[in-house]
Amino acid sequence: MTDSRPTAPAGAPAHAVVVGGGLAGVTAALQLADAGMRVTLLEGRPRLGGLAFSFRRGELTVDNGQHVYLRCCTAYRWFLDRVEGAELAPLQRRLDVPVLDVGRASGPRLGRLRRTDLPVPLHLAAGLATYPHLSLAERASVGRAALALKQLDPADPALDGVDFATWLGRHGQSERAIEALWDLVGVATLNARAPHASMGLAAMVFKTGLLSEPGAADIGWSHVPLGDLHDTLARKALDSAGVRTELRTKVGAVSRTGDGRWTVEAEGEQLEADTVVLAVPQHETHALLPDGALDDPGKLLDIDTAPILNIHVVYDRKVLRRPFFAALGTPVQWVFDRTDASGLRGGGQYLALSQSAAQDEIDEPVATLRARYLPELERLLPAARGAGVRDFFVTRERTATFAPTPGVGRLRPGARTHAPGLYLAGAWTDTGWPATMESAVRSGFSAAGAALSELGRPHVHPLQEAA
Repeated sequence: MTDSRPTAPAGAPAHAVVVGGGLAGVTAALQLADAGMRVTLLEGRPRLGGLAFSFRRGELTVDNGQHVYLRCCTAYRWFLDRVEGAELAPLQRRLDVPVLDVGRASGPRLGRLRRTDLPVPLHLAAGLATYPHLSLAERASVGRAALALKQLDPADPALDGVDFATWLGRHGQSERAIEALWDLVGVATLNARAPHASMGLAAMVFKTGLLSEPGAADIGWSHVPLGDLHDTLARKALDSAGVRTELRTKVGAVSRTGDGRWTVEAEGEQLEADTVVLAVPQHETHALLPDGALDDPGKLLDIDTAPILNIHVVYDRKVLRRPFFAALGTPVQWVFDRTDASGLRGGGQYLALSQSAAQDEIDEPVATLRARYLPELERLLPAARGAGVRDFFVTRERTATFAPTPGVGRLRPGARTHAPGLYLAGAWTDTGWPATMESAVRSGFSAAGAALSELGRPHVHPLQEAA
């Protein structure tokens, strides 16, 4: 039988072309280069980082959206270490989420979701027992549901076909419990409310984040612009690894050559490669796939997308003392202080509101959003009532994530294709995680690992190596 694996010319190092410079593509490129391959990374945008990036607006450096990660996000933590950026995106010492409810008839009330160092699940018991936004009966029901959830296997295909709200209803969760706890966490991590979220993905988030080890849900976020991590430091790491990186370079076609290698047609250049990693969104991947690479490439087009809306407000004074908080009883979801990270000077404060599952608002005019959200911030933050607004603007990511709807699991492909030497990466591929930075990095690991295995190159999975 003829070996159909691509083979580099005698004496030449194997060449890999990675299409896409988001976290998935950068990860795959670093892994392949670290294994001794010659790597070219092609990115159509003028920067790296995919949908987690920064831009300039006057004196500010603005993140397109607020991104956080958890201590259990071991792949993204590897990425931060690999680009020497871990100190710029530190983790909380211990989970502590302020939750402000302004929907109560008796007035606003602040609660906190906290954990202790006790073993799982006792680490959350004290915080849940004192969480004021649920009744005593609701807190008890949440505890019972959490124990039931801990017994689930998120990879069970049957869970993928069930929506999270149905499962929660079967386990005695009230509408208030869903709003004040399950959706509070789930909307931010899944980018969908419980009725529209796959139970498999929800189980993965809650079991891994809250029920795997005491510190798993401790929150980390970048204290510098995301571009510093995902573009500047990532480019430095790629350069140091010997990766050739070409920005503003869109790929038009990928095809097999007569000798079993690959041709990648980019703007003004045609590259020959032994390995190709497509690390671009699912619709773009579908357009580049050669015939026969997947059994049913049309499934990629069935993976829907979900938007995230980010609202940015610059006040003329400090109105928030905490680094972040979550909100109930208001359209506002999560609010972060981005003053220092943005470079704002002059005594003001810059707040970023992250609004997930924003299908109903993603196309609203800025004036409408301003009229809606400035009064809501004044309800939440009394100090904002007399403050001047220096700037109000909006960033919209209409295709921020894949939609984690029930059944999406059967649509997500793995890293390998039927075409030897061609691999897929991206948060939308079958990583077991929802569309997060963690999923993107894990997909880069999978694509690079599959490529190195097919080429017969010894390698160790980064997370196994770290363990």
